[in-house]
Amino acid sequence: MSKIAFVFSGQGAQYPGMGQELAQVSPAAKAVFDMADAIRPGTSDQCFNGTKEDLTITSNTQPDMFVVELAAANALLEAGVEPDMLAGFSVGEISALGFSGAVSPEDAFRLVCRRGELMQEASNEVSTGMCAVVKLPPEKVEELAAQADQVYPVNYNSAAQTACAGLSTSMADFRASVKAAGGRAIPLKVAGAFHSPFMHSAAVGLVDVLAPLEFSTPKYTLYSNVTAQPYEDGMYKELLSKQVENPVRWQTIVENMVAAGVDTFIEVGPGDTLTGLIKRIDPTVTALHVENAATLQAAVAAVKG
Repeated sequence: MSKIAFVFSGQGAQYPGMGQELAQVSPAAKAVFDMADAIRPGTSDQCFNGTKEDLTITSNTQPDMFVVELAAANALLEAGVEPDMLAGFSVGEISALGFSGAVSPEDAFRLVCRRGELMQEASNEVSTGMCAVVKLPPEKVEELAAQADQVYPVNYNSAAQTACAGLSTSMADFRASVKAAGGRAIPLKVAGAFHSPFMHSAAVGLVDVLAPLEFSTPKYTLYSNVTAQPYEDGMYKELLSKQVENPVRWQTIVENMVAAGVDTFIEVGPGDTLTGLIKRIDPTVTALHVENAATLQAAVAAVKG
């Protein structure tokens, strides 16, 4: 039986004006922005009118991405498109968590606000960088990273793309070794070495943030970045704190969802990065995205006919 998965965008896809059309055409989407503004005043204005520079500050990026992603997912639900499974890429996993019903959207939003602050603070502790390595298999990237000084594979995006993070002083030599091996390393414009050991202080901080939260069984099956498997009851606090300092196993998540019956993926939130990755992982599936009025209408039409 065919199934639908909503997948929630990752950091780096943000852009000025994101989510504004959704708030204009969908009452369910607007309600998400209203919720966010009540907790973190100015969130909507930052999404709609903030500069590119404002939106790339991690402590802004994460709550802003969350609200646009949750708004897009709720707009789809309002239009009669309901998922069977959920997954989010990095910060997108917190958006998926808030949509899943495992915690309230309000608690998930407070969590993502603090997560962004903690990861920003960790990024400020040491100079680091990230790059996307293409044209090399993950095993080769792991080998090259192991030979470098504190460089780590952090996002297993597809068979031919692995993102790495490491010390700024090591990245030039690492990129050179990638080129010598026949690959290409593309620098990423991010604020820190996300999903690497450099985020350990953020992981420790999240333990305290997560401690008072009460988790329920989600309405929709939710996949973990850390394990690439569905969450089990009792594992949320451990995996959500570990997530920031461990790799995102995106390719395996998508493969596991397909094996579980998913044949339609809808990326919710800014951009279509995940849509492209999913089509490279499995060209046989349908991959759509929703970020504005036109893409919302197109996705609903594609699913409902």
